[in-house]
Amino acid sequence: MISKKNFGETKRICLVIPSLQAGGMERVMSELAGYFSKINNIETHLIMYGRKPEIFYQIPENIIIHKPSFVFNNKYRFFYTIKTLLYLRKEIKKICPDTILSFGEYWNSFVLLALIGLKFPVFISDRWRPDKIPRFPHNILRKILYTRADGIIVQTHIAFEIYRKLLPHANIRVIANPIRNILPGKPEDKENIILSAGRLIETKHFDRLIHIFLKLNAPGWKLIIAGGDAVKQKNYEKLYKLIFVLKAQDRILLPGYMNNMDSLYQKSRIFAFTSSSEGFPNVIGEALAAGLPVISYDCIAGPSEMIEDRVNGFLVPVFDDDTFLQKLQLLIDDANLRDKMSIEAVKSILKFNIERIGKEYLNYIFHN
Repeated sequence: MISKKNFGETKRICLVIPSLQAGGMERVMSELAGYFSKINNIETHLIMYGRKPEIFYQIPENIIIHKPSFVFNNKYRFFYTIKTLLYLRKEIKKICPDTILSFGEYWNSFVLLALIGLKFPVFISDRWRPDKIPRFPHNILRKILYTRADGIIVQTHIAFEIYRKLLPHANIRVIANPIRNILPGKPEDKENIILSAGRLIETKHFDRLIHIFLKLNAPGWKLIIAGGDAVKQKNYEKLYKLIFVLKAQDRILLPGYMNNMDSLYQKSRIFAFTSSSEGFPNVIGEALAAGLPVISYDCIAGPSEMIEDRVNGFLVPVFDDDTFLQKLQLLIDDANLRDKMSIEAVKSILKFNIERIGKEYLNYIFHN
C-alpha cells in the first residue's frame, strides 16, 4: 500500500489514452493513475477517447473518468475523427489541468493536434519498438507535432538515443515502466511449468516457442502461453491448430487472457519470451518480480534493461532458437541454477517499483 503524500497546493493531472483495454501501455497508465490517486493534493483525470474506451484494469474510485458521449461510427470516419478532436480539446479546456500525460504512438499526434493553440503542458510517450518508422501520414505528423510537446518520455536508453537523433531539440527523458510487486510462489506450490505471456500477435513468435519446447528433453513439463488475440490478428486459432497438429494438447496450454496472472507466475518455474519487437515488455518485469529466471530474445529495446545475462536469466540473439533451446534445457536440468537466478531476479527488479517510477513521472511532468 502506498502511503499518502503531500504534494503542496492542489494540482490537476490529465491522463490521456485511447482506452484501458488489456495491454502493456494500458497497464502502465493504470498503475500510474493508481499511484497518483494516493497522493494528497493531486486531482487525477483520465480521458479515454478511442473507438472503444473500455476499462480492463482496476481504477481507483477517486480518479475522474471522462469518455465521449457518442459512439465512433467508422462508416463516417472523417466526421467522427473531427468530432473526437473537438471533444478532446473541449474536455481538456474544461478540466484546465496543470499537466497532461498522453500515451500512444499514433495517438500522441492526435492529442497534440487537438491541443494546438492551448497553453497546457503536454508530455507524451510512445510505447512501441523505438526504431519502428510509422506509416504515412503519421511519420510526418510525428516530426511536426512532437516538437510541440513539453517533454517526451521513452522507456529505455536505446529509445533515448534513437529519439535524440530523430528529434534533436526535444526534451527527452528515460523513465522505465513500473513493475507490479508480485510475491514469489512457495517452493511446494511450484509446478514444472514454462510460462510465456503477451498478446497473441505475430511479433511474439509463440509458434517458434512451441517448436522449441517440443524439442526439449523435458518429460512432465508443460508450456503455458497466456494472452488473447489482438484486434486485427486472429492467432489464437492458428496456435491452437498448430498444437493440435503436433499432438501436444496435453503439454501446451492456451488459457487466453488472465485477469489474475499472479497465480500463474507463482506456480511456474521458468519464463520464456520470444518477441522480436518491444518497447518495454512488462511481462518480463513481472516474471522477474515473481522470482522466475527469464530467457528472452535480446530484441532492440526492453529485455536488456531488465535481464542481466547469466545472472537473473539469459539473453539470446533474436531467432537463435538453438541457443534458446540450450539455455532452456539448462534451466530445466539445473534446479540450483534456477534457485540462484530466482533470488537475483527478485532483487534486480526492485528499482522498477511504482513508488520510484511514479516519483520520476511526477518530478518530470510537474517540475520540468
